[in-house]
Amino acid sequence: MINSADILQKLALESNIRQEEIPDIDLYMDQVIQLFDAKFEKSLRNTEEKVLTKTMINNYAKGKLFIPIKNKKYSKEHIMLISMIYQLKGALSINDIKAILAPVNERIETEKFELESFYSTLIELQQKNTNNITDQIKRQEQEIEQLTTDEELKQVLFISALANISNAYRKAAEILVNDLLENNKIKGEK
Repeated sequence: MINSADILQKLALESNIRQEEIPDIDLYMDQVIQLFDAKFEKSLRNTEEKVLTKTMINNYAKGKLFIPIKNKKYSKEHIMLISMIYQLKGALSINDIKAILAPVNERIETEKFELESFYSTLIELQQKNTNNITDQIKRQEQEIEQLTTDEELKQVLFISALANISNAYRKAAEILVNDLLENNKIKGEK
């Protein structure tokens, strides 16, 4: 059975693009991809998987998931928004992500919005979540160890338990997305 320490190492939960790691100069698409590859490649499931591709970025731009780019270059704000998309896309649909980021993009374009401060808060929350997830996975492993001596069944229980937790969190996020959409619909009708 894979133990929780191995799982946590492979998860690479600490992988994030911190604000201070984003260059102050605008980047071309290839540079954006290189930055994401360097930060998130440890968290990939296998070598065939890609962190980010030109097609993904172009689809995000066409889908208006982030503010328009200028001169084929991506600003610090774009990098932060793409990082948010990357974190969200494992659990939510692109339409949900668009709905989530719409108020952020609107504020960036229409008012003085401190995206850097907002992004720092997000990274801080993710770090706290990393600590909580670490504790939760270790506890889950200890509980399963007491349930059976069969290593294969332990692994099946562990997988099932983690999938159940993941589904619950994803469903909770979807409920919040629906609430955000409903609130925005009501605001639009006023």
